[in-house]
Amino acid sequence: MIKVEHLSKQFGELTVLREVNAEIKKGEVISIIGPSGTGKSTFLRCLNLLEMPSGGRIFIDGTDILDKSADVPKLRQKMGMVFQSFNLFAHLTALENLTIGPVKLLGRSKEQAGKKAMELLKMVGLAEKAGSFPDELSGGQKQRVAIARCLAMEPEIILFDEPTSALDPTMVSEVLAVIRRLAKEGMTMAVVTHEMDFARDVSNRVFYMDEGIIYEEGPPQQIFENPQKEKTRVFINRVRSLTYHIRNQNYDLYAINGEIEHFCEKHVLPKTTRNKALLLVEELLEIFSAGQVTRQFEIDLTLSYSEKQDSLEIVAESAGDYFNPFEENTLPDQLGVTIIKNLSENMEYQRVSDRNRFSMTVKKQ
Repeated sequence: MIKVEHLSKQFGELTVLREVNAEIKKGEVISIIGPSGTGKSTFLRCLNLLEMPSGGRIFIDGTDILDKSADVPKLRQKMGMVFQSFNLFAHLTALENLTIGPVKLLGRSKEQAGKKAMELLKMVGLAEKAGSFPDELSGGQKQRVAIARCLAMEPEIILFDEPTSALDPTMVSEVLAVIRRLAKEGMTMAVVTHEMDFARDVSNRVFYMDEGIIYEEGPPQQIFENPQKEKTRVFINRVRSLTYHIRNQNYDLYAINGEIEHFCEKHVLPKTTRNKALLLVEELLEIFSAGQVTRQFEIDLTLSYSEKQDSLEIVAESAGDYFNPFEENTLPDQLGVTIIKNLSENMEYQRVSDRNRFSMTVKKQ
């Protein structure tokens, strides 16, 4: 349905896209992932000409939409877009947000548009909110209304630009559930997302974008388990891990806990796992602080999540002389050590160069 050839986009002297080539077939779900600032959203906006490309060609159902003779408004009707910021009309109810487009642009009667709008609101679970204004809805509800509004225009393709990035983590799943349903029904979609589990579960193919190009593409299993290119491997490993560098004993435990909670929520880890991770990290830092007496305080803390093994590993590294708190009689107070042993498994201590390295896996039960 979509074919892109040598697409480029510059903003002044800044090149955002260069030589992008891609094809999206009917019924495919394409997830677009990659670091921030690599052109993912710009790529989507070029597809429906919200941004005018600087060069290249874009074909929709075989028609070059950049050709001067192309009926761009008609072609645009085939392609809906859902934004991260919802873009609902604040002065209209949810139902009115869905009916205004079909009435004004598709020539539907108010009765036809209203009936279809109610069907769509029911599909996204918001029929009871038909008379509510956007400021009376939660972020997740607003985004579901935005998806329903997009569907009211009967698109053949939907572009999603980070549809969950503006949402509280507790609301992400309700929006992704709607997108999953559309995928099962065969809607052609391209989704810019930071939700790696979603991209893996729903996509037919994944585009990894970096430096303004589609750096690597392939089925989800390849991209997430066996990426072929180095930058893809680095990115996939980075999004599955959290590293925190602590350089003095006046560390901010609340900030560390906040990052750990966000990391666990992003990977949809159970609340019990998150709570164990928080307690393990607190006890580890206390123990390493007590043992750090001969050198400048320095701890590198890393949390890594493995989807394949469904496990959360915690690694703490500390510079200094040999110090293994898990040997008997190392510390006068063994309570913290006991807590760690009860909450973790696969504990391992290593002395690497002049660093102490301790790793463990959070117990599931």
